[in-house]
Amino acid sequence: MCGRLVNTMPSDAMARLFSAAPANDLPDSARYNICPTNSLAVAVSDGSQRRLVSMRWGFLPHWYKTPTDGPLLINARAETIADKPAFRAAARQRRCLVAADGFYEWTKGDGGARLPWYIHPTGETPMVMAGIWQDWAQGDDRMSTVAIVTCASGNGMETLHHRMPVILDPSDWPLWLGEAGKGAALLMQPAPTGSLTWFRVDPKVNSNRAAGADLIAPLAA
Repeated sequence: MCGRLVNTMPSDAMARLFSAAPANDLPDSARYNICPTNSLAVAVSDGSQRRLVSMRWGFLPHWYKTPTDGPLLINARAETIADKPAFRAAARQRRCLVAADGFYEWTKGDGGARLPWYIHPTGETPMVMAGIWQDWAQGDDRMSTVAIVTCASGNGMETLHHRMPVILDPSDWPLWLGEAGKGAALLMQPAPTGSLTWFRVDPKVNSNRAAGADLIAPLAA
């Protein structure tokens, strides 16, 4: 599962990271509590050029009559992505990269309390997740939408949650974007052991209205 993100990278930094031409409507940077239906900066490629564009987080299949016509598809399971009618065409033809500083996950405490954790790369490099995208249109309503691909947890993250986003190394980006031939399915694996770090953060992040850098401060013992 990946249900909340942090991204503090300026748009120009993300464009340089992906060697992509930036669009003019990219979301604001320094966001510490990105929620489903918010906009994400997403790198896509047509095989000859990469672009950094804004997409709604929440994949909309073409048969949805409205954005709320069915489940909110923020994640796509790697194990079934090639077979699910909602995702299979995008998995073949419309793969993308989603950059983030990290993401949140929750465990249960006493009395069922939701205890948030912040997960981020162990080093200084950004986290780049595998995504799939879909242009959706009904009448005058049009938007580009994205889902983050998830796999079974590894890296010790099983203690937090049984799912995690597929995280890609820079050397894998051309293959995932379709620039380097076929074989992208082989990339949908857990991140290597030791590549991620996590710690508890304040429960105020449980609110989708919470904001600010203090959301990712380690919770005092």
